[in-house]
Formats: sequence, C-alpha cells, structure tokens
Amino acid sequence: MPAISRRRVLFSVVVVLMPGFCSPLTADEPKPTPANTISLQLSEPVPAQKFADAPKIWIADVIDRSGNAQPLLVMKARGGIFLDRQPTVILREALEQSLKAADLLAGDASAADLTVRLYIFHFGLAEGSQLDFFGKVEFSAMVKNPKTGESVEVKASGTSIAKRATLKSNIQKNVQENMQESLKDAIRNFLRGQALKDAVAALRKNESPAQATSQP
Repeated sequence: MPAISRRRVLFSVVVVLMPGFCSPLTADEPKPTPANTISLQLSEPVPAQKFADAPKIWIADVIDRSGNAQPLLVMKARGGIFLDRQPTVILREALEQSLKAADLLAGDASAADLTVRLYIFHFGLAEGSQLDFFGKVEFSAMVKNPKTGESVEVKASGTSIAKRATLKSNIQKNVQENMQESLKDAIRNFLRGQALKDAVAALRKNESPAQATSQP
C-alpha cells in the first residue's frame, strides 16, 4: 500500500476512535441526584451580640467570589455530594434567620439603619488529611450606613472537623453536619465578633441627630 494511502487510513481510524477516547473523561463526572444531595440550614438561629442602640440591618446582596466553577459540588469522590441550593442563598437565609431572631433584621432596604453586602470566598470542604473532613465557610461583609454613605469591612470565617466515614451514607451525613457546623461558626464569628461591634459604632457615630431619628 502506498505511503499516502496508509496515512489516510490511519487518520480515518484515529477520527473514528476519538469519540470513544473522549467519552470516559466526561462519564466519570458526578451528577446531582436526590440521593447525593444535601440541604444545609441552621438548626436554630445564632444569638447575636447586644448593641447599645440596636440597628436594623438589611442584607443587600450576596456575591460568590470563591472562583469555584461548581459551587454546588461539595465533594467529587464516591459519586459526588451536592448542595441543594447555591452557597449565596444558604448564607443569606442563615444570616437573615439569626438577625430576625435577634430583632435586628430590617423589613426592607428603606427601613435599614445599616445595609450589608456579603462576599463569599470559601464555602465547602478545605484541604485535610485522609482521615478527616475540614469544613470551611469564609466571607467578607461590607457594612454600610446608607444615611452617611460610609462603609466598613468585617471578615468572618467558620471551620469544623469531622472524622471520615467508610460507607457512602455515613460520608454524606458527616459532610452535611460538618458544613452546617462551619456555617454556624462563621455566622457566630460575624454576629458576635468585636469587628461588627466596632463597625456599627463607627458607622453610626457620624450620624447627625436628625439622621439618627429620621424615619424612612
């Protein structure tokens, strides 16, 4: 067979086989199902610290800055473990739940003494040993006084460690509990931290008496 003909045959064989070679690369990608999806929520609100002049706070927005292309995928191994909602939604719901329980949640943006814009930098499992799960939630809050236009950044993070299980059902349960504890720890760190207390005091001290007492 001439050399040119042999090259054409070889090229044809490679083209025919390429789909077969590529398919295993995507076949192993985990997909969310009811069986491998977990729901994160606080079992109870996180108590907030007491403020001398308790502000009404409104969560203006929650933005994911983690750079994670698959924010719902918590764990890829063993068929995958997925969240049922975006981390931005989970964090907003948990924080609003705790603010409402402490009577710090504003009814709407116009009634807020302070607005908060949240930026998520990590929401999921962190690097750990082969025997442990390290859950981590890390975010930054830009707290703003809409009356003066001033704002202060407050950072918060939460972590939790859980022993790794062998059975898939136990792994999923451990990951869910681990992430819920990390979420709770991060919100506790934010609502009860000195950084938020200092931010509230700094943002409200420059209000004029008329601004402090005015109603929307």
